[in-house]
Amino acid sequence: MARSWILALAIGLCGGGIHVAAQQQQSPLPPGWAPGTPDHLPRPPFPTRDPHSPGYVAAKELADGALPPADADGDYILGPTHTAASESQVHEGVPQGTVIEFTMSSADSRIYPGIAREPWTFGKPDPENPAKMVVTTSHPAAYTRKVAVYVPKQYVAGTRAPFIVGADGPDRSLFTVLDNLIAEKKVPVMIAISIGNGSGDAQGSERGLEYDTMSGRYAEFVETEVLPLVEAKANVKLTQDPNGRATMGGSSGGSCALIMAWYHPEWYRRVLTYSGTYVNQQWPWNAETPHGAWGFHETLIPQSPAKPIRLWLEVGDRDNLNTNTMRDNMHDWVEANERMAKALKAKGYHYQFVFAKNAGHVDKTVKAQTLPEALEYLWQGYPIR
Repeated sequence: MARSWILALAIGLCGGGIHVAAQQQQSPLPPGWAPGTPDHLPRPPFPTRDPHSPGYVAAKELADGALPPADADGDYILGPTHTAASESQVHEGVPQGTVIEFTMSSADSRIYPGIAREPWTFGKPDPENPAKMVVTTSHPAAYTRKVAVYVPKQYVAGTRAPFIVGADGPDRSLFTVLDNLIAEKKVPVMIAISIGNGSGDAQGSERGLEYDTMSGRYAEFVETEVLPLVEAKANVKLTQDPNGRATMGGSSGGSCALIMAWYHPEWYRRVLTYSGTYVNQQWPWNAETPHGAWGFHETLIPQSPAKPIRLWLEVGDRDNLNTNTMRDNMHDWVEANERMAKALKAKGYHYQFVFAKNAGHVDKTVKAQTLPEALEYLWQGYPIR
């Protein structure tokens, strides 16, 4: 029984992907369980998906090591080799920005006072609705989160700057890429704001509540509780122009990035996601969006007028696949991202979709290879001064 239980956890019992490891670090294993013992089994690899599978979006296969053009919309297949781009590495002589860090507490938040799920407990699907997860072990809990603000060397004090908001921060790789791209005048001189999550993962956790909820709540939290602190503590001014505001993230942080722009396009119009969790992870269940972020490609994008949002999105051929818990057919990350590309194409969005071969969930090597090109694509049309 113990072996089957931990195997179910390992393949993503709550669908949280790479963040299961973080949860294990925060919560001790049950008595007698330890890494390396027979009862603590490694996660089996997810199956490798073929980018030319029936029903997938028609995509251009690039030569190994090549990247899509930064000024072109469309669907692309890259890999299997993922060599870090030059801009992903620190270079001597390139002006380096300053990073200011501060901590936020749940006690100071009106929007997110804090919840947590009891360690080693999980939700169960509603027997009458497999798309609805029931969690009975979530309760109020305090948290702290770290915020890191990158201010480029070229920023002129007192001026309003464009910016990008990232999930699950601090994101040092982003700051390094921005040093290089700004110096090369490939992107505007921008502030980067990396916001840590409120802890935990998936349904019943603070992170899950923040990132997987289909509403404008998280964007409102950032706008009213985070950005004023950023301006005060980093001594910067942030633009109010939605074309100068971007969001980014991986996994549920990726779906959160689109959720921010979707519900508040008057604030954000540029979105970058790695292995976006465009699957059914929302909790608590909401009858208005009963399939969570799966609803983006199922109904919301197809049935809504196109919004002024530019997107860059990526998925790996060995990305998450969870068919064991909810059995709702809405927990395949590859299928979800493929469906996103098809929905965006059908509505005429400016988007670039990358299918990465030889890549897992929020694959670090893929990010190091593609992030510079992704950012350059994302900021097309915005003036570079």
